[in-house]
Amino acid sequence: MNLQETLLKSVKQAVKQIYNSDLSTVEFQATRKEFPGDITVVIFSMLRVVKGNPVQIGENIGQYLMEHVDEVKGFNVVKGFLNVEIQDSHFLQSFNDIFNDEAFGTIKPKPNDKAVMVEYSSPNTNKPLHLGHIRNNLLGYSVSEILKASGKKVYKTQIINDRGIHICKSMLAWQRFGNGETPESTGVKGDKLVGNYYVKFDQEYKKEITHLISEGQTEEEAKKKAPILVEAQDMLRKWEAGDEEVVKLWETMNGWVYDGFDITYKNLGVDFDKLYYESETYLLGKEFVEEGLKTGVFYKKDDGSVWCDLTDDGLDEKIVLRADGTAVYMTQDIGTAIQRVKDYPDVGGMVYTVGNEQEYHFKVLFLIIKKLGFEWAENLYHLSYGMVDLPSGKMKSREGTVVDADDLMDEMAQTAEDISKELGKLDGYSEADKQALYHIIGLGALKYYILKVDPRKRILFDPKESVDFQGNTGPFIQYTYARIQAILRKADFDYSNHVAPVNLHDKERELIKQVQLFPEMVQLAASNFSPALIANYTYDLVKEFNSFYQNVSILGADDQAEKVFRVQLSHVVGRTIKQAFALLGIQVPDRM
Repeated sequence: MNLQETLLKSVKQAVKQIYNSDLSTVEFQATRKEFPGDITVVIFSMLRVVKGNPVQIGENIGQYLMEHVDEVKGFNVVKGFLNVEIQDSHFLQSFNDIFNDEAFGTIKPKPNDKAVMVEYSSPNTNKPLHLGHIRNNLLGYSVSEILKASGKKVYKTQIINDRGIHICKSMLAWQRFGNGETPESTGVKGDKLVGNYYVKFDQEYKKEITHLISEGQTEEEAKKKAPILVEAQDMLRKWEAGDEEVVKLWETMNGWVYDGFDITYKNLGVDFDKLYYESETYLLGKEFVEEGLKTGVFYKKDDGSVWCDLTDDGLDEKIVLRADGTAVYMTQDIGTAIQRVKDYPDVGGMVYTVGNEQEYHFKVLFLIIKKLGFEWAENLYHLSYGMVDLPSGKMKSREGTVVDADDLMDEMAQTAEDISKELGKLDGYSEADKQALYHIIGLGALKYYILKVDPRKRILFDPKESVDFQGNTGPFIQYTYARIQAILRKADFDYSNHVAPVNLHDKERELIKQVQLFPEMVQLAASNFSPALIANYTYDLVKEFNSFYQNVSILGADDQAEKVFRVQLSHVVGRTIKQAFALLGIQVPDRM
């Protein structure tokens, strides 16, 4: 039984004995720092059951706890709040348990538990990954790692949008203007090369529109009749018909893009267990439309199109099959979800990491799957996130004004290098060590800046601000971790065993309490699908450690037992920082 469970039971017993009343719940909160105490019992919430002066009720319960709970050493009452002080022995025992548990805060999944599939990234193969994709990837990867740490089995996946008119636009532009160039012949990364031709298509398309308008056509007519667009549409029809030459070009150019994506994913530090391709899934779902027609989930209109009426559920009518029998995105998403559970029978839920502009789509998707009778539909979640803006404004892929993911990662490493040189922190490092460290700092800054914000909020990303070595930033936390490693290297004694009981300094007690919160924060972050909770917990832990570091002598302590304990405490904090940052996909350097 942990401390809170012990206090819960004892507070209920106190109220029963003193007031002959039964409490169903007891509200606890952390004691405010300006008052003595470690945990606070809220008396106000009891007044529905216990009648009387809240201060006197607090005094009576506090006295009962002093007499009946060994861990309680004192109390004070402030208005309707009972602040309970806990014995050092409790914190020391708790700390020893944490010190000996290398996996503290994480839980291993049980063999028969259902798994969760997390989808993220899901790019188009007509352009490289950009800043928006970075937020998507970081969120999806981090949520996957947090779910794993909370005790879930997780599969990481993406669906690659590798077909459609936008893909044909890049292909056609390369055919017309590429002169046979390849990533190998140009030295340009494959996804960037293909993306250049997507931009080239848009430039030529606009020229043709302008020309047609000058010949007397309306803008609307010109947009539809521009020869380059008509040709791209014809190429898409040929692809769908299996035209050998078009399919070969499609495979070649997509291959270039996949090679480029792999480099970006490796540099970003994300991975996947299973890849799905839209070219293989766009026909999925049609069979379930037929099933749904039989069971009344869908209905057919006079023109032959198939719809789902969701008006009774507060939504609208949604088309799932066009009049010509072709599928829409919704049909494909229904089929892909069902296919995933066929591929992984232990999957009992899915998380879709997709921008907030798709919220309505996922409401409809989840409801239709539920109506089709799949139990796991109850465990579908849209990890909706806001856009990422830069001080320069919004990004547009077809105009070539996106912030390229690779370029941004390089810029972050360069920013880390510039600031490190200004601060003069890396004297004595080899050039290779410096470059590796710049990458760790720069990428850590980028990831932390994005992940510390609630996913639903829009972000204005400022690269220089994110690499600040002070404040709520990745480098500040990384620097504290490196400081702890320096302390451990200087400790010229064995600190692996339990030490004799010591009298805890207030700063030590507060630090232990912050570490104790880690398992709870992992579970909370998992249930809320929010890496921001882990990021900001880690910042609070680091602030608490730095306060301890500034107020308590660690290696200079007079008493050997205190010295050993403080090094052990530093070790545990460092380990917790490393574990927490691993859940965010961030590395921590031993030296900085």
